Amino acid sequence: MTDTNADDVHRPLSAHWFRTTEPPRRPVVVTGAFDVLHVGHVRFLQSIAERGLPLAVGIESDERVHAWKGPGRPINPAQERAETVAALSCVAASFVVEGPPGVADWASYAELLRPLAPAALAYTAGDRYAQAKIRGADALNAQAWELPFTPGRSTTAALGRLAHTL
Repeated sequence: MTDTNADDVHRPLSAHWFRTTEPPRRPVVVTGAFDVLHVGHVRFLQSIAERGLPLAVGIESDERVHAWKGPGRPINPAQERAETVAALSCVAASFVVEGPPGVADWASYAELLRPLAPAALAYTAGDRYAQAKIRGADALNAQAWELPFTPGRSTTAALGRLAHTL
């Protein structure tokens, strides 16, 4: 669990857009660390984009990833993660999600995303936050899209394989 003070839970989340002044309207939105980009990420994002709507990817800030994933994470800074994801042809825009690590409830994300009027929120099968994302989608009058997870292809698995080769 993360340490937060009472003031933090009342501070809202904010989005800092990477290289865009006009975020897409009615996009499909996905959020996550996207710390070390791998084929699982690419397949997930491509499968969303193949449905024909613009894709906006929210990259969790360094502070949030560190609090959730532990020491040594993130590997790459948020701005570089946002730049890397935005370079994918299937991604219309990316943004960094800023805010206290303890603010991770569906209502806070719904408020963050409301100005985009998202058409859908996407997540992978087995996502431990799936129910929260479904509730957030419902609050935004958006669809909730569950897409397949690529087995064995996660940042944690990639870092584990890398550690064994060094």
